[in-house]
Amino acid sequence: MGMGFSPPYLLEETMKKASVGIIGGGLAGLATAIEMATPEYEVILWEKRSYPFHRVCGEYISMESWSYLKHLGVPLDEMNLPIIDQLKLSVPSANEFNQHLSLGGFGISRYTIDHELAKIAKKKGVRLLENCTVREVTFQNDSHLVKTDEGDFQVDLLVGAQGKRSNMDKAWERAFIQKPLKASQNFTAVKYHIEADLPEDLIGLHLFEGGYCGISKVEGEKTYCMCYLTLASSIKTAGGIAELEEKVLSKNPYLKQYLKLPRLYEKAEVISQVNFSSKSKVEEHAFMLGDTAGLIVPLCGNGMSMAFHAAYFWSRLAKAYFRKEISRKELETAYRKEWKRSFNKRLKMGKILQRLFYKLHWTEQAIKLLSKSKKLSSFLIKQTHGKSFYHRSD
Repeated sequence: MGMGFSPPYLLEETMKKASVGIIGGGLAGLATAIEMATPEYEVILWEKRSYPFHRVCGEYISMESWSYLKHLGVPLDEMNLPIIDQLKLSVPSANEFNQHLSLGGFGISRYTIDHELAKIAKKKGVRLLENCTVREVTFQNDSHLVKTDEGDFQVDLLVGAQGKRSNMDKAWERAFIQKPLKASQNFTAVKYHIEADLPEDLIGLHLFEGGYCGISKVEGEKTYCMCYLTLASSIKTAGGIAELEEKVLSKNPYLKQYLKLPRLYEKAEVISQVNFSSKSKVEEHAFMLGDTAGLIVPLCGNGMSMAFHAAYFWSRLAKAYFRKEISRKELETAYRKEWKRSFNKRLKMGKILQRLFYKLHWTEQAIKLLSKSKKLSSFLIKQTHGKSFYHRSD
């Protein structure tokens, strides 16, 4: 990396500068941009697409993020969003488990929440460059030089929030992307919006051989998000996504019913090579946030909240760095430590539950056990959810 930049003696004349540069305008990137967009700091964000647009996502946000999103400026109280506090878990045999979610969450599409955050970021003065791809990054003289479709930039702190997988992961030669994925670790995620008449307070997790599907209400009349994760090998064996849905997903009675419902956009949103391997939190002095730092299994329903939470504590550490209270090395160490403290427990529990859910016989037994013990089921749910992390006094 590092090739393609202007010669050093021209940098001062040609390089555009900013305090913070952010690669990727998803939840973590946008929240970080809004947090850092104060008169003291110039913030630039590069997003390869143009808002608004759909993303593959379960579109259920834990209530732990409600107060934080209001802090960022999202008018949640005015958006008539569904509040979700009931869980239904089912398997193809028609056995099911129902549970009240003490914390719960709310439904909102990525089409809406990303666009809303992008508007807030622009209003706060973030230089948001849409349809702009970052091509190369290098670290030099205690700052990052970033080559993009819109020219070259020099930033004091660089955030990588480019999502689950991108060209920058390859450019950084990140460990998780170097190793070929085993068939048992290579997942594909598929999302639709469907028109349904289902309980608005319910999130369903419906298992099938080799995967599971979530369905829950988002904004808009009768609009529901239907998103599933499956082994890529299962799609190949079935002969395609449509064939997988007909041959495999439809063996679950709930999914058989939902797959017949009208789709609000016919073409599915799909992302392949979904990787749940551990990821580094800092790459060449750039800070990884959101899915770029670590991907939680969808059945835990908190990837979106993790993105917001990471933006929250990274921004506070970054401001301490700019105030010269901590060094870059201390900033990197503190970020790694806080990320581990905040998320490691739920990531570990999520991986355990995911392995369980891919063995339908085990899941059958688990449903019987959970149905008999509400204490156990409540305990497991709490292990995959965090607590509200923003308070007005912050």
